[in-house]
Amino acid sequence: MKKILFAIIGIMCLMSCGSNKTFTLWQLESQINTIGNSYVIRTVNGKVIVMDGGYDKDYLRGFIDALGGEVEAWIISHPHDDHMTALSKMLENLNGLKISKVYHSRFHDELIDSEDANTAELTRKFYSLLDNATDIEVIDCNCGDEFEIDGVNFKVLSEKNPEIRGYNDSSMVVKVWDNKKSIIFLGDLAVKGGQKLLDSEYAKDLECDYLQMAHHGQDGCDKHFYETVKFRACLWPSPSWVYNNDQGGGFNTGRLKTVEVRNWMKELGITEHYVSCEGLVRID
Repeated sequence: MKKILFAIIGIMCLMSCGSNKTFTLWQLESQINTIGNSYVIRTVNGKVIVMDGGYDKDYLRGFIDALGGEVEAWIISHPHDDHMTALSKMLENLNGLKISKVYHSRFHDELIDSEDANTAELTRKFYSLLDNATDIEVIDCNCGDEFEIDGVNFKVLSEKNPEIRGYNDSSMVVKVWDNKKSIIFLGDLAVKGGQKLLDSEYAKDLECDYLQMAHHGQDGCDKHFYETVKFRACLWPSPSWVYNNDQGGGFNTGRLKTVEVRNWMKELGITEHYVSCEGLVRID
């Protein structure tokens, strides 16, 4: 029943975007107030692209089914479970879902093992599922790679960074744009990876309209990174306890840095914010 309800919601969204001359972006809200990164793009002619997907397999699957049940491209920023669990579970049983291509920056063994054993195990399971998905084209991306889907352009600005320990700084950063708007997905990029990107030839591509806040808006890229990048609006893939830094003691009483980052945005004069814990976000 929940899946049907989600599908109806998705269909209503689809019906209301019929005459767009640009792609539609949805930032999906967590159904269980857990951390996660989940975005869906629909091109003007109905092709569907998923960015990460988060944890909520049933909700996401219902949303995809409402948009036709086919995914042209699925992009994974990095293999942390809050970014790839939904896809991993779907790959175990596609149940009629068609996925044409998966884009990611595949980790080597040393990087896979750079965090805890459970994370490494989940990553290897995910890669095994990708390897066995013979009907899906899996593309290992590098910096500078570009592709186009139905008038929507994609460019990889950052990839795995094996010299930096940990998964977050190996987030694959992707810019998405057409002639109406642009978005940059930072995944969970942190300080070292952010600085490496600023020092690279791809820094020139960082200007955008909408910027997905790194690591759910807390303890990701530093203030210098956000001061350097030109953008006008923030996408916050943040549950309420992350956005408000409230793990039970009240607003900004936890150990997270989200409120500090929110204050940086005030200092930068950014007033347009889209926060996943406040509901489903749609941007045309």
